[in-house]
Amino acid sequence: MVDFAPGGSDMAEAKPKSMTVEEFYIWQLDQDERYEFVEGEIVPLRAMTGASNEHDTILVNCIGELYPRLRGKPCRVATADTALRTSIRVTRRPDLMIECAPPQPKTYEAHRPTVIVEVLSPSTRKFDLLVKIDEYRRLPTLRHILLIDPDIVAGQLYSRDEDGEWGSRELKGKAATIDFAAIGVTLPLGALYDRLEVPE
Repeated sequence: MVDFAPGGSDMAEAKPKSMTVEEFYIWQLDQDERYEFVEGEIVPLRAMTGASNEHDTILVNCIGELYPRLRGKPCRVATADTALRTSIRVTRRPDLMIECAPPQPKTYEAHRPTVIVEVLSPSTRKFDLLVKIDEYRRLPTLRHILLIDPDIVAGQLYSRDEDGEWGSRELKGKAATIDFAAIGVTLPLGALYDRLEVPE
């Protein structure tokens, strides 16, 4: 049974004090904004990202580059509308995911993510680098984590090898390539910054 907080306005009127992840997904359906669920606490996604136009443009460019490369393959792109459970009581909403499994009807989360893409922002940079990366790397199906810097043409690509060991490679400049070897896709880093005036 979900216990709702009395009184207040905005989200406070319907914010549950405690719930399961499954109850959280049902509650989320009636909300105008997206939220993450962390150890029983509901966290507004907009408060965590503070997404700028640069952030949004990079994500749209990334989807545009990935979609034709994944056509005909068993992998698909998912946005932050799809949740990702990183533990029993924690769900995240990565900016983008690639899941290499058929979509499951009537579910709100990814089950077999292979690639995660996060665009860094000033408010979440340290959190993404220190907390989320550790959570993501524990996911058994995950092979690549890409962090993109919106302020300069740069990023960090974390990849898991066949032995299960994680390594990282720094990406700099428009000529750098993003190698998602696990899904057979290579992207030019510069393409993610199309229509943006960002220094190299």
